[in-house]
Amino acid sequence: MALSAQQTRQVASARSSRKAFAPARISRTRAAVVVRAEAENADALTRRAVLGAGLATAAAVTIPISFPAPAQANQLLSTEWELVNLPVTPGTVLLDIGFTDDKHGFLLGTRQTLLETNDGGKTWAPRSIDAARDEGFNYRFNSISFAGKEGWIVGKPAILLHTGDGGANWERIPLSSKLPGAPVRITGLVGKPGQAEMITDQGAIYVTDNTAYTWTAAVQETVDATLNRTVSSGISGASYYEGSFSNLARSNAGDYVAVSSRGNFYMTWSPGQTYWQPHNRPAPRRLQNMGFTPAGEVWVTTRGGDVLVSEEAGIGSEKFKDVTINSRGFGILDVGFRDEKVAYACGGSGSLYRSDDGGKNWKRDRSTDDVAGNLYAIKFFNPQLGFVLGNDGILLRYTGVSA
Repeated sequence: MALSAQQTRQVASARSSRKAFAPARISRTRAAVVVRAEAENADALTRRAVLGAGLATAAAVTIPISFPAPAQANQLLSTEWELVNLPVTPGTVLLDIGFTDDKHGFLLGTRQTLLETNDGGKTWAPRSIDAARDEGFNYRFNSISFAGKEGWIVGKPAILLHTGDGGANWERIPLSSKLPGAPVRITGLVGKPGQAEMITDQGAIYVTDNTAYTWTAAVQETVDATLNRTVSSGISGASYYEGSFSNLARSNAGDYVAVSSRGNFYMTWSPGQTYWQPHNRPAPRRLQNMGFTPAGEVWVTTRGGDVLVSEEAGIGSEKFKDVTINSRGFGILDVGFRDEKVAYACGGSGSLYRSDDGGKNWKRDRSTDDVAGNLYAIKFFNPQLGFVLGNDGILLRYTGVSA
């Protein structure tokens, strides 16, 4: 007997070929599980920042549960940043953060970490989703995004979670086993409910406008298939591509920039394009990360601590200029803008830098010199609400402007 539309999800699968991705219909063998997020232990756990706890801890494997001591108060580092104590086990890597409003949000990462705040990120409580715990995995939650109270989470091994009530209840939505790559980013799209865009580490992009009952492929092939066609086009290092991105970023207009897994070239995509476009790296050193300024220029960081900014807005420009940052050789892992003028850059060994002129000039912020870990993600939701994420459960909260 054929299943009804409410019992069937259509999810995209793909082949690494020149042919378009072919959506594959799968049957839901049971009703979607809707669960209420519940607090685990009322006691918070002490964050132990240990230098050298690397990203290897991000693998989705079963790990023993530890029971750290209760957390202490947050540590004020400067007039701009405080170190937030989190209820996580040592070695947890924080990967993304999302808010429904200025006060309520979620923080996620490896070891199936999901924390919730109701005071703008000053304090966090652990939450658990039973639908993500029924297979014996410790999921790596890669990305979270909210459009109002509708939210999405993706992780590895491939998992997709959805909420329509600000995270009070989460539903697990099945994904095809033929999905090309692991979901690494989900973006909730504004407009009518049910809209989202998902991208995998192999460059497959899918869009839904009906809460994931169907997905539409936005590109016709994975990145490795594109490179197989264009490897003779003069892209240095493309033949060594390992099949996944190391970092990627999405602009407000829906454009993507992505760094190859070896950092020896980068790729771009705009809505409406059929394929990803490969580009030679704009610096002698391997690329680390890329992103967008508020004006739409593309910034690039390298593994040697360089920062470059495109001379023109948009992803089409391949002309970049160096920016002096004096990184002391530490890699710059991310750049984030509080507004059009004030920006921050972060990197290895607690490195933090500030710019007051839109990223043209930088000054080192020594308040984080004693933070024992790598800082690798900066996210501002508005000029008053900003965070820096790091390994081993490191979370910095912006306090420079009263929330």
